[in-house]
Amino acid sequence: MATVELRFSALPEHVRTARLVAAAVARRAGVDEAVLDEVRLAVGEACSRAVGLHQISGVTAPVKVALIEDEKQFSIEVGDEAPHATPGGDTPGAQDTEAEVEEDEMGLAVISGLVDDVEVTTGQNGGLIRMTWPTTPPAVVIP
Repeated sequence: MATVELRFSALPEHVRTARLVAAAVARRAGVDEAVLDEVRLAVGEACSRAVGLHQISGVTAPVKVALIEDEKQFSIEVGDEAPHATPGGDTPGAQDTEAEVEEDEMGLAVISGLVDDVEVTTGQNGGLIRMTWPTTPPAVVIP
């Protein structure tokens, strides 16, 4: 299993770099060329969401992105350290407006529309979006 890790300051201008790196690593891992635009868009949406959550919550920690290449799949994990609401409770220290909550839900809906295999976990210490795509093994060339 090969993993590439990125960490970047929670600034919107760094999202583009994360998208480009993710697409390059996905291509190398064997993700179908026709799906690379979806990878780029999903990573951009997940990173933009994490940046927004950090900025709203005043978190200064970097946004984390892990690009994980397994034998038959390629996964991208985008992690934030912003506090999230827990079931039956409030988010400590956060005063989300209705517009911010709707924007967050819209971002997750976009990601779910782009990626068939997506997992979202959240808690008081941050959140993680894990997106997975199948890979195709490299063609064997017989001389």
